[in-house]
Amino acid sequence: MAIHVVLVHPEIHWNTGNAGRTCLAAGATLHLIEPLGFSLEERQVKRAGLDYWEHVDLRVWPDWDTFERELPALGAPWFFSTKAERLLWEAPLGGTENAVLIFGRETGGLPAEIHERYSDRFLRMPIRSPRVRSLNLSTSVGIAVYEVLRQRQS
Repeated sequence: MAIHVVLVHPEIHWNTGNAGRTCLAAGATLHLIEPLGFSLEERQVKRAGLDYWEHVDLRVWPDWDTFERELPALGAPWFFSTKAERLLWEAPLGGTENAVLIFGRETGGLPAEIHERYSDRFLRMPIRSPRVRSLNLSTSVGIAVYEVLRQRQS
């Protein structure tokens, strides 16, 4: 079963490079939804992905609508937001279908229309300190990807 990581309008090249490295390590595909806040040709993206970047299974989509038309063929979508009620641990991420893990941009998350359309598929990661609004995007990707792998091991 495949794992797909989707970054919708990512803004920070370091996060995308680190997410790509995590995807490669876990055998996942990285999908980037344009517009991006940087060029994929920037050396910072490649530096963040180190010498692994060229091996990342990367797919770039021109916009959300184009990607969304293909979403049903990819697998079961799970969306991540600090506003979600349901915790990551409560979802069957490692289920019988491919997992599609969808994250929004660093400064604003996912658009409201996506929240409305997929409200029952949203998850959040526990944050215990009231001083922390959210986790770093690439950290969140790593947690979610490895939770899928953990669930598939049992």
